[in-house]
Amino acid sequence: MKRCVIVGSAAINNYNKVKQYLSKEDYFVYCDGGLKHMDELEFKPDLIVGDFDSHENPNLDVETIVLPCEKDDTDTCHALKVCIERGYTDFLFVGCIGERLDHTLGNVALLIMLKEKGLKGIMIDDYSEMSIVSHEESIDDSFSYFSLLTLSDSADGIDIKNAKYLLENGSIKSGFQYGVSNEVNKGQTATVFCKSGNLLLIKVF
Repeated sequence: MKRCVIVGSAAINNYNKVKQYLSKEDYFVYCDGGLKHMDELEFKPDLIVGDFDSHENPNLDVETIVLPCEKDDTDTCHALKVCIERGYTDFLFVGCIGERLDHTLGNVALLIMLKEKGLKGIMIDDYSEMSIVSHEESIDDSFSYFSLLTLSDSADGIDIKNAKYLLENGSIKSGFQYGVSNEVNKGQTATVFCKSGNLLLIKVF
């Protein structure tokens, strides 16, 4: 199936960087305030989801799911669940990292949901690309830095190769996040592997 792109309402300052990730073959879902990005991203929605408390319903000739304002799921979470039910397995989130730390952390947790279901997801903002390490992940030297942060009590069996700071069968605990700001060796591709736990990989542009 096509990849599903879910657009949230957080600020996007570098639209050119975001558009490098997008394809006309993608399935685009705009969540409520994410509609403000539609013109700059230059892709029309295939689906609109929201309670429309931060953006008015544009009433386009597009499938629109109108949600109540009082609910357990955020608009973004509901959109993700709908698209999983429809069979999508590969997700890209944009406009989901921003000034509201509560929304940011809630959105990052959606990457864990995807990992637990055996599905693929990455999240990008103006500065970085984020994913949960579910198999061996690679980082090329076009990225300035990369960081590893555990989103569980502990991430274990971590290997880091071809980087400034190496690790073999290591652990990162939630109370000691020492995996911040590593660097790829010039001309090489670093790899990261994690045996257990939810390890967030952040590749910094």
